[in-house]
Amino acid sequence: MSTEQRDTVFIGKKPIMAYVTSTLIQLANLPSVNIKARGMSIGRAVDVAQIISRKTENSGYMIGNISIGSESLESQDGKTRNVSTIEIEVKRNTQ
Repeated sequence: MSTEQRDTVFIGKKPIMAYVTSTLIQLANLPSVNIKARGMSIGRAVDVAQIISRKTENSGYMIGNISIGSESLESQDGKTRNVSTIEIEVKRNTQ
């Protein structure tokens, strides 16, 4: 498993708290974790990052770099479609 896989949480259709828990577990061992999502899951990724930064304010986590983009994917009908992507870095507050 590459290091990119270990410090990345991919957002899908599970409940939001499953991703929050997964991210917090990874943050216990790593200085920062990237939350990645695309398409309809982007809102869920933003919610996960906000829950971690606001609800665990006393634990010292904050949102770092945010990058947005798009990927070309082939749909089931064979057409190429552009899908929006987001990557949110959540890291320990170093103050």
